Amino acid sequence: METFDIVMIGSGHNALITAAYLTRAGRSVLVLEKNDRPGGFVRTEELTLPGFKHDVYAAAHPLFTTGPAYAELREDLEARGLRYVNTDLPTGVSMEDGRTAVLSRSFEELIAEVERLAPGDGAALGGIFEQLNPHVNDVFGLFSMDLSSQEAAPILKRLLHDENSSGYSAFAGQLFGTARQAVNSLKSPVTRAMLASWVTHLGRTPDEVGSGIWVPLTAMALMGGGMPTPAGGSEQLVQALVQLIKDQGGEIVTDTLAERIIVENGRAVGVRTAEGRTYIAKQAIVASTTPDQLYLSLLAESDAPPALRSQAKQFRYGRGCVQIHLALSEPPRWPDARFDRVGQPHLTDGLDGFTLAIAQGMADLLPAKPTFTVDCSTNLDPTRAPAGKAIMRIQVLEVPTRPRGDAAGLIDVGDGSWTQDLTERFTERVLQVVSKHIPNIPSAIIGKYVVTPDVIARFNPNAGPGDPYGGAHDLAQSYLLRPLPGQPSHQTVIPNVYMLGAATWPGHGVNGGSGYIVAQQLLARL
Repeated sequence: METFDIVMIGSGHNALITAAYLTRAGRSVLVLEKNDRPGGFVRTEELTLPGFKHDVYAAAHPLFTTGPAYAELREDLEARGLRYVNTDLPTGVSMEDGRTAVLSRSFEELIAEVERLAPGDGAALGGIFEQLNPHVNDVFGLFSMDLSSQEAAPILKRLLHDENSSGYSAFAGQLFGTARQAVNSLKSPVTRAMLASWVTHLGRTPDEVGSGIWVPLTAMALMGGGMPTPAGGSEQLVQALVQLIKDQGGEIVTDTLAERIIVENGRAVGVRTAEGRTYIAKQAIVASTTPDQLYLSLLAESDAPPALRSQAKQFRYGRGCVQIHLALSEPPRWPDARFDRVGQPHLTDGLDGFTLAIAQGMADLLPAKPTFTVDCSTNLDPTRAPAGKAIMRIQVLEVPTRPRGDAAGLIDVGDGSWTQDLTERFTERVLQVVSKHIPNIPSAIIGKYVVTPDVIARFNPNAGPGDPYGGAHDLAQSYLLRPLPGQPSHQTVIPNVYMLGAATWPGHGVNGGSGYIVAQQLLARL
């Protein structure tokens, strides 16, 4: 049996960030990963044709590059080859009728753009931002804090309570609004679609209670961070972190499934793998997992409270995602030339059509007219494809993990499995929509690879049945109710077992938040 200070289960980017901090502090760290290489959903592969480097799951890293982990590790990571490319136009929207809009990182240019679309909307959008401005530093500061900590308590109190009365603040009221309500003051349907649609990338929907606050927050995050992606592909972040961990004495073992956390006298003492090996942890165990896997599987032999196990059984997953990766013979020919610089625009027929497609997905139906984002990484990083060629990713969120029907009545879904035929027919539907926005699609397509919810589920157990966001992010599973109401923290009921990853605050995406939080907790405690 080998012994380490800390044993980590799973090697998503958050786990690697924690491992980087711990090894830098001189701790001996072992990271166990069930897949063939580290990184979780941060993975780059030649999926379609040789020389075409696609980000299989996650792509851009705006929240990571504006967070404390990147600020503190940047020099070490850049020394190991990490370099970001970025754009001044992180997102935009292309409407089916030909109208377009772009979101600039410049406040003045963004206001001018929305004013162009509808006179008066510039002032209205400025008012939306102005309402949030007094709270921005507090809110983004919480992204690197455990919400249940003493450090976060005064910030939460300041945000939620009105200092001039005994009541709650206007910000507290915003937490219960919807994205549709948040953009109601804007007259342009183009601007409304551009801003409100982004809440789906936070695991929420435009008419869902609690989604409204994320409209200005996401716009501000994109304006602050852009749409940065590592040169050479998203996995370059993982490769730099892995090299840093190894250079600092850490060990990473792949193709190894952690089966049990061994608990003795109320403390975790080690990890047993499916192959029967045991690794001893002298100080702590960190699990990049969901609460159902943690309490019902990894800690199945522990004395965790029955009430917490009951909550873990009720942990819910959200809907699935279909990602269509394309190799193109030439770059996309956008009618609006500005889109050659846009990081990740939405393609839609408006907010109503967007929410209709989501409602159909919520009913476990394939949407009749999917709406989605596209990104063309080769616009900013031509090394991702052979000279003159391009790659494109189409990300369709809020689709059923196991469809029971088709909203258009045209596709036979069978038993709901994502068979080759079902995948191909749904892909054709999506590409028909794309062709209305980009004239040389599908004619420029020379290669194609589709990631469906079942592929996501097989690759990463944290996705449950195929939810790429590691558990539903509705209000009942957010903030202090995440990962569980009985565990509003990254520290579990076993005092030296910690959780990180998408199932914990601040949630999914390449943000590095939970990795940073757990690293600081462990360094302070140990």
